[in-house]
Amino acid sequence: MTRLSTKSTLLILSSLVLLTVLLSMGFGVAELGHDAVWQCISSGCEKPVYDTILWQIRFPRVLLGFLAGFGLAIAGALMQNVTRNPLADPYLFGIIAGAGLGATLSTFLPANLQFFSLPLAAFFGALFAVFIVIVVVIGNNWRKTEHLLLAGVAVNFLFSSVTSFILYMGDAFSSNRVIFWLMGSLARADHTALMWIFPVVLVATIVALLLGRQLDALLLSDDSARTLGVNVEKLRMIVLILCAALTAVIVAFCGGIGFVGLMIPHIVRRFVGLTTSRLLIATGLFGGCFLVWVDVLARTSLSGQEIPIGVITSAIGSIFFLLIMRKM
Repeated sequence: MTRLSTKSTLLILSSLVLLTVLLSMGFGVAELGHDAVWQCISSGCEKPVYDTILWQIRFPRVLLGFLAGFGLAIAGALMQNVTRNPLADPYLFGIIAGAGLGATLSTFLPANLQFFSLPLAAFFGALFAVFIVIVVVIGNNWRKTEHLLLAGVAVNFLFSSVTSFILYMGDAFSSNRVIFWLMGSLARADHTALMWIFPVVLVATIVALLLGRQLDALLLSDDSARTLGVNVEKLRMIVLILCAALTAVIVAFCGGIGFVGLMIPHIVRRFVGLTTSRLLIATGLFGGCFLVWVDVLARTSLSGQEIPIGVITSAIGSIFFLLIMRKM
């Protein structure tokens, strides 16, 4: 596969991001098509209600979808590079299940504490999932795919079962609402969600880029990285904590969206190579666009109702996972 230059990659992906944002805002339940959207952007909305729909409902949702896809994609790329495992992913690692359990437990707290308790509880749940997996695979098992996957799957089932039990014992109406949210949805797109997700994604991306050279060294082997002066154990812990933070804040406001971190890095890596800095930027931009279009599909496929986006990504991701396993 021909590798694209950095300039060509940025040009193509920037154009894709711009087209995705502009075109995706033309889809929705309300009668506000692409012509009306362009008119609102270029010369102002014809009706006040159009202004409300476009800037208060659709644009925050598109922006949230892009940030969520960006964060999940780079989390997957980081996990695959730091473990040198092509099947590493926040979903398969059990991080999403851990964050989902933490977020579910936070719903029992008073509503006035939700602004802080929801993302923090999701973060500690994700961190606990990472801790369990690390305990199982630490040492010489990092490169053994079966150890990593089995540990992640076990943690995933454990935390999912606890979450299911809590929902079963809870109020039926509240449980149904939480179940829909856990399957992944951008319906909660608002300024609060953006206030939490944007700075976490920004800081995690900057830190990951600063660690790019060390991560590139780690791709060779642990011994080679140590020879180049890299503290391998510390680097792995930092990266996994970054992935936990990214996944937790996204799960807290968007629910469980699986397999984005598995698929996107594999697709992008064929065009930009293995270098961490280029891979993260390209993966994040493409992942953001991917999730925005998945959300458009979820909102427009069935008349009068919305499909959880986690259902769509899991369906696509499962097939992708099987193809990777067959290739390996």
